Parts: sequence; structure tokens; C-alpha cells
Amino acid sequence: MPVSSSPRLFFLRHGETDWNVEGRLQGRRDVPLNPEGRAQAARAGRTLRKLLASAGLVPQDVAFQCSPLSRTRETLAIARRELGLPAEGGDLDDRLVEFTFGRWEGLTWPEVCASDPGLARAREADKWNFTPPGGESYAQLAERLAPWLAEQRQPSVVVSHGGVARALMRMIGGLREERAPTADIWQGRVLVFSGQRFDWR
Repeated sequence: MPVSSSPRLFFLRHGETDWNVEGRLQGRRDVPLNPEGRAQAARAGRTLRKLLASAGLVPQDVAFQCSPLSRTRETLAIARRELGLPAEGGDLDDRLVEFTFGRWEGLTWPEVCASDPGLARAREADKWNFTPPGGESYAQLAERLAPWLAEQRQPSVVVSHGGVARALMRMIGGLREERAPTADIWQGRVLVFSGQRFDWR
């Protein structure tokens, strides 16, 4: 399934939120960064500065693209400041928004298991294709991202979410469907997609 070619993408997951700390399913809920999340965004920005330099790029050479949720927009603003750029800048793209957990958003996984034990077991059995009630599956997320990925023509900094990162790992890097939904996704680091490979920095 990996795409045949793709420009280099420097992917930043948004920094930490209080819901991340509490283990709550955020999905499309607009939860802000906490102080640690802002520190992580700055750290990712400093790493990004080094990565761009090592690739022979300056910040003006790359596009900046972002999910419209506030936690990603603030992460982008902080990272841009670390690059010596104005905080404002970059294109918001609804296709980069996190997938939705539907009625499960705001719950912890133990709460989901208690309220919907059958559906929780079904998701554990096939995380890639399972659709939460009123939500979206990883497979549907990948379908949403496919046109966006096909449009990429230049190196880009992409600030988005854990689910989007996992879908791109499948779409670009060929990670298996059963592996992609459980791949580790870090905050405060940069995920570099180059060719048909990906690597955390």
C-alpha cells in the first residue's frame, strides 16, 4: 500500500494536553495544550531546525500545513518561533484533523470497556477497520488523507495528530494494518517521512 513517491514530510504531533495525561480519547474535541505540551512543541521546533539544516533546507523552502484544532495550531506557532519565523503562518487543512471517536470522545479506555464492552472487544480485534459509534475508522481516515497526500509537491512541515501519523505510517511506509494503530507516536519529537520510509528524530 505505500505510495510510490512522496516529498519529504516533517511531521509533528501536537504537544501534550491534560486529556493526554488523563488517558481520555480526544478525537476532534478541541482540547488545548498544557504547559508540558508547549515545552514539547518548542523542543520539536528546535529538532526541526536541525533537521531542515541537515537536509540543506531553510524554513522558507518548506510548506507549513496544520490541522485546524487549537492544540495543533499552537504547536505550529511555537515551532515556527523556534525556526525564527512569525508564529502566524501555515495552511489549515480540515483533512489533517484527527479522526473522531464519536460518542466515546472524552472517555478513558476503561470507561469505554465498561460502557460498551462488546464494541470495545470488536475494536481490539481489528483497530484499523473498526468504526466507533458515531466515529471514524483508521481505514476511513486513510481514505480522507489520500487526496491530500497525492497533492504534496514540496517538502512540508505537517502538524497534526496521532491517528493521522499512524495512517501515514501505513500509507507511506507500508506499515501493516494490524501494526499501524498501535505504533508509538511521540510528542516533542519529529517524524520524518522520506521516500517510503519513516523515522523518529
